Order: sequence, then C-alpha cells, then structure tokens
Amino acid sequence: MADGSSETKSSNQMWGGRFASGPDAIMEEINASIDFDKKLYAQDIRGSIAHATMLAHQDIISAEDKDKIVHGLDTILSEIESGAFEFSRRLEDIHMNVEARLAALIGPAAGRLHTARSRNDQVALDFRLWVKEELQKTEKALTALIAAFLDRAEEHADTVMPGFTHLQTAQPVTFGHHCMAYVEMFGRDRSRVRHAIEHMDESPIGAAALAGTGFPIDRHMTAKALGFREPTRNSIDTVSDRDFALEFLSIAAIAATHLSRLAEEIVIWSTPQFGFIRLSDAFSTGSSIMPQKKNPDAAELVRAKTGRINGSLIALLTVMKGLPLAYSKDMQEDKEQVFDAAESLELAIAAMTGMVRDMTVRADRMKAAAGSGYATATDLADWLVREVGLPFRDAHHVTGRAVALAEQKGCDLAELSLAELQAINPAITDKVFDVLTVEASVASRTSFGGTAPAEVQKQIAWWRARN
Repeated sequence: MADGSSETKSSNQMWGGRFASGPDAIMEEINASIDFDKKLYAQDIRGSIAHATMLAHQDIISAEDKDKIVHGLDTILSEIESGAFEFSRRLEDIHMNVEARLAALIGPAAGRLHTARSRNDQVALDFRLWVKEELQKTEKALTALIAAFLDRAEEHADTVMPGFTHLQTAQPVTFGHHCMAYVEMFGRDRSRVRHAIEHMDESPIGAAALAGTGFPIDRHMTAKALGFREPTRNSIDTVSDRDFALEFLSIAAIAATHLSRLAEEIVIWSTPQFGFIRLSDAFSTGSSIMPQKKNPDAAELVRAKTGRINGSLIALLTVMKGLPLAYSKDMQEDKEQVFDAAESLELAIAAMTGMVRDMTVRADRMKAAAGSGYATATDLADWLVREVGLPFRDAHHVTGRAVALAEQKGCDLAELSLAELQAINPAITDKVFDVLTVEASVASRTSFGGTAPAEVQKQIAWWRARN
C-alpha cells in the first residue's frame, strides 16, 4: 500500500498540478477541440440536417427517423443559441457533443444520422462552410472600405500632396490619386476573396473517412442543399484538403499587409511634423502623462494585427507540410489559426473603414509639403525635352544644376529668375514657369492611371460602376 501511494504521488508530481489524474487528463487536454470548434455548431447542425434529408430521400433511413433527427437538431440549435446547451470536453468535439445530445433527445434514431459519413468529412464540411461564410463577410467589409476611399478620392481629386519614394518627396500628386492606390489594393484583395469562394465551392460530405461509402447516397443533393456548386471529386483529397483554409489565411495576410501599410501612413500623416490629417477622437487616445498627446492607437493596432495574421498562415502551412494522405489528427490545429485571423482581419477592416471616413484632411498642409524638396524637378526636365528638344539625360543634367542653384540660394525652383535658368541653358524661356507649380505638375499627368484630377475622376467612375 505504501509503495503504491508513493508511486501515485510521484506520477502526479511529474504530470503537474493541472493534470492531477495523470495521463488520462493529459490525453483529454491535447485531444479535445470543443473549446474552439464549438464555433462550428451552426454549420455542423446545418450539414447534419442536409445529410439526414438526403438519407431519407435515398431510402437509407426512414422518413420517420429523419423527422425525429431534424426536429432534434433544431432543438439543439435553439439550446446552443439560447445558452442552455452544456458543452462537454469529455465528448471531444462539436460533432460528438451534438450527437450525444441528439441521442438524449430522440433515442436510437440519433444513431442513424452517422450512416454513410465520418467525422473526417463532417469536419471538412463544417469548416469549409464556416470559411465560405467568413469570406463572404470579408467581401462585404472590403466593399465598404473601398466605398469609403472612393468618397475621399472624389472629395480630394484635386487636393495636391507630395508623392513619395523612399519616404522622400518625389513628385506632386493628388490626395485623391493616393486614395485610389488603396482602392486598387483592396480591390485586388476582394478579387482574391471571390476567387477563393469559387475554388472552395464544393461539398465534402459523403467522402466518409477517406474512401467514400457503399450506401447509395446522392452527394449532388447535399451539395445543392448546402449551397455548394457541386460535390468534391476525390474522397482522399476531400478529407485531407485544407487549401481553402490556407487560401483564406493567405488572402487575410495580403489584405492585412495592405491595411498595415495604410496604418503606417496614417501614423505618419497624423504627426505634428506632417500634419496631413487629423484623426477623430473615436480612433485616438490620449496619454496618461502628456496632456498634449493624441495617439493614433487604432492605426497602430491595425498595423500590429498583421503579425498575428501572418503567424496564423505560417502556423497552418507548417502543420500541413508533412502530412501523408489522407486525414491526420494534426489537422485539428487548423481552426484556431483561422478563427483568430478572421477575427483580427474583420476588426482591422472595420477600424480602417472608420478612420478613413472620419479623418480630417488638412489640404493646406498637404499643398505646402507638395512644393518642398524640389518636387517639380521632373516637370522641368520633361519641359526641356518637350519644348527645347534636349535628350532626357541632358535635360536631367540641366535640371540637376538648377536644383543645386536653388538649394544654394535657399529657394524653390519656381523662385529662380529666368536669367539664372538661362545661364544654365540659354534655350529656356519664360514658358517654363507654367510647369513649375505643383498644380500645373499634377494637371499635366494625364496618362491613363495618372494623377491628373480629370484622370482620377475617370478612375473613380470606373470603380463606382463596379463596387
């Protein structure tokens, strides 16, 4: 007796206080997924109703049993949504929790529900339905964000600001044109979402464990009932495929990267040093010690969410990279990553949409900055090519000398005298001053997709017709 007690005590110490009952507790802890996959309850019940309906239609189960199953599942759905349902970790996952409760409600008929299916194709169905619905929500959220940018772009189609490369002033652009750059980015994100929905629009149910089933099921019937285009075509791939989750995470990571770039610009633009925008109080916080501070916390948190989303993508890629066909328990690690990334992306898009709509654009500060850093130097070089006939490389050299002179005198290019410019190149005329203002610079960029206000308006109209 003493030896046994000592052994038990030693074992419990080894496992640690959390696992007081030893190895069984550890196995329950690592194996159970109900803590997170209960999020799939609606999809699980929806899939089971479609499966039971198909089984009855194919005379695999009786109509009476089907009616009992459907009624029981509807009851369980109501219990979960009202908060009355008690989830059990002992039953491992959402599928077994629902099945156990169904048995308690309707008796032996519940056991017929699992005919011609496995938890492998069941979880593939539930997860695929959830991801598809999340992609549809993401599409709507991106559409709202694009609409916010279109409104700001239209409002500021001729508001001049500096365009940057290397975060150095490069050429004047309009704020509307800058906004439209993000419309293009988020438009591509939305296009990727739509393609992902198309890729994954296949129903897994009926693949069973990995080999299909000998029962005369109708997979096209369940696919249609669940809103899928068609059933999947290979049972092995069906239960082992998580491309749809990886594609969602890839899209989320790219979209989050775009959001993060925008967030970084908002952080920079809202500093006193730039002062291009002023964020509303709804998306800013103060400092606990410095009363003058107004911090762009919402933008900073959007920027940080990108790290979480990227991490989720890498985590699932790593889980999947070494798995032989078909199903392995490793795949249980897919859902938490997707759930977390979806929540982060949804919040980040909503926050950014709010910031874009609420921020105050300080056009005066933008215009003042647009003329700094000799932003119209390229316009001078282009004028020399167009009006004087210089090769561009020679025009570039002449312009460089003009910039050097302006720097030496501490003035802008437009403030140099005609005589000073003609001392650099005698062919320069007073017509050159028509292109040395920031307004003239942006107005001249009329190439397709350029920053000229008229061209920006064309692009806004094109997007409005498609948004």
